[in-house]
Amino acid sequence: MPAPTIERPLRVGYVPLTDAAPLLLADALGLFARHGVPVVLSAEAGWAALRDKLAFGALHAAHLLGPLAIALAAGAGGLRRRLTITTGLARNGNTIVLSPALAAAIGPFAPPLDPRRFAEALHARAEEGLPPPTLAVVFPFSSHNYLLRHWLAAGGLDPDHDVRLVVVPPPRVARALTEGAIEGFCAGEPWGSQAVVTGAGRFVLATGDIWRDHPEKVLAFGESIAERDEEAVLSVTAAVIEAAAWLEDPANRPSAARILQERAFSELPLSTITAALEGRVAAAPGFSPQPIAAPMRFLAASRPRREEAAAWFSAMRRWGHAAAADAEALAPWRPDLWDRAAARFSPRPVTGRASPSPLLQMPLESDA
Repeated sequence: MPAPTIERPLRVGYVPLTDAAPLLLADALGLFARHGVPVVLSAEAGWAALRDKLAFGALHAAHLLGPLAIALAAGAGGLRRRLTITTGLARNGNTIVLSPALAAAIGPFAPPLDPRRFAEALHARAEEGLPPPTLAVVFPFSSHNYLLRHWLAAGGLDPDHDVRLVVVPPPRVARALTEGAIEGFCAGEPWGSQAVVTGAGRFVLATGDIWRDHPEKVLAFGESIAERDEEAVLSVTAAVIEAAAWLEDPANRPSAARILQERAFSELPLSTITAALEGRVAAAPGFSPQPIAAPMRFLAASRPRREEAAAWFSAMRRWGHAAAADAEALAPWRPDLWDRAAARFSPRPVTGRASPSPLLQMPLESDA
């Protein structure tokens, strides 16, 4: 007897970020409908709310942090759920921004900032009797946390003692920096650009400067949905892949920016959103946008790769956020389902890989 299908339409959650673009564009361009599956998108305030809704069935699928998918699969953080990841949504796309005061304490520099320069500034600050700076990441199980930690450690800092790491949802980081609640953050665009445009922060580097073309968010389906309605899963995946291909065409980016502004970033200037799609960090009035060496990429992120997810799992183990081994940790990654969805295209989409991950290198002395 065939498994029962899930109720329609499918509810798909996302956090307002530029790398949610393949989902938002698949909806705006009518691609979900064209592939025969009704979808309702749900904007969520942050990753904790989205995780809980996905884990307990209020959402069928979601735009999700790759390390968070690993955490759920492995039961890290006390919650274990089986997910199915059929496609990646983006590579790169995060920025590290510091308050003007903290940036000034470093002295003159041009992005990307050398971590040793940052470490020198923090050591000088400590010698003056000042407390460690408070830096925000968007979630404990996130690329932002692990890439920022890697960068700090590369400068000789201990991320658990030499800085104070806190969690702030992406849409709130620029405001938290403005209000002085934090002195810097690592978050997805366009929120770094927004902090720079308003004068609240200074761009110091992109996460693509730490790991070039690193995988970012994924499309994750809730527990057992791939078994209960595989056709719906394949149809949603195919629509998202098609949207990613559409986004890769530079001629489409002005339209994409307008759609993103309308659907996710109504409070932001169009130029800020456009800059993020074009691989630049928006600038304060009177200055030119800062190009990023490793810009956000969509189609190149599409095929989910377990070997790249393994780099996140390695970082989670390094920092004590996951058990040393867990057979289920990488089980959600399903490139076979991507292959089946992508086979509906002619010619078949071509996707890329990240450079070798630095997260698999440079263990702490305690790990040796």
